[in-house]
Amino acid sequence: MATPMADYRERAHATAPEPELPPYHGIALSAVHLVRTAAEAQAAQEALLACDAIGFDTESKPTFVKGQSSDGPHLVQFANDAAAWLFPVGTAPGTDIAAVLPALKAILEADQTLKVGFGLSDDMKRVRSKLGIEPARVADLSVALRSPGQKHDLGAKSAVARFFGRKLLKSKKISTTNWAAPRLTDKQMLYAADDAQVALRIYRHWLALGNALPPPRAPRTPRRPTPARQAGTAGERGKD
Repeated sequence: MATPMADYRERAHATAPEPELPPYHGIALSAVHLVRTAAEAQAAQEALLACDAIGFDTESKPTFVKGQSSDGPHLVQFANDAAAWLFPVGTAPGTDIAAVLPALKAILEADQTLKVGFGLSDDMKRVRSKLGIEPARVADLSVALRSPGQKHDLGAKSAVARFFGRKLLKSKKISTTNWAAPRLTDKQMLYAADDAQVALRIYRHWLALGNALPPPRAPRTPRRPTPARQAGTAGERGKD
């Protein structure tokens, strides 16, 4: 029979909150490079494409009006193991998209360098729509790192807690700031850089545990219609 003290200890253990995880220590501001000129973009391209894998993410100015669509991305960020590069692609004065676009295109469309990140579905759509770039070799870790039977995608905060035993501090106040501003604050730059680099660090750790990404799917080849079906093609278009 349990003693009153044992009952008390059991109840206290059952209701005790989980211990607070120590904070994740991200990239230093001195390792974050803001890319605004063609020369800076070329240097970033050379550094990033020398890597087997890089972290990738984008930021967009939030919209607060119902029905209003975002014209993002306003910032595209990459990271290797040692540094991060932020490419402003908004319409603020002083932002020259034409100067950095060739490097952005080369980085994102490179087959030899894997781009990893979390929740990249919207990022990819916006990059295609706004910049006319078709990213190649991209791995969305939100899906790739899900445990067997897990239905929901894995976010960066959950991944950092699971694999590093750390708490990734993501300020909503910073995430909803104006990413199209002519001048980014230090906090914005660190937030964006960490978003890219933490994905790469998680990916490296996950690989070290013996995991591997599935082989990339071969591009789909459009099937040519047979002569017998060509005559009906025009009439079938309304079903699309």
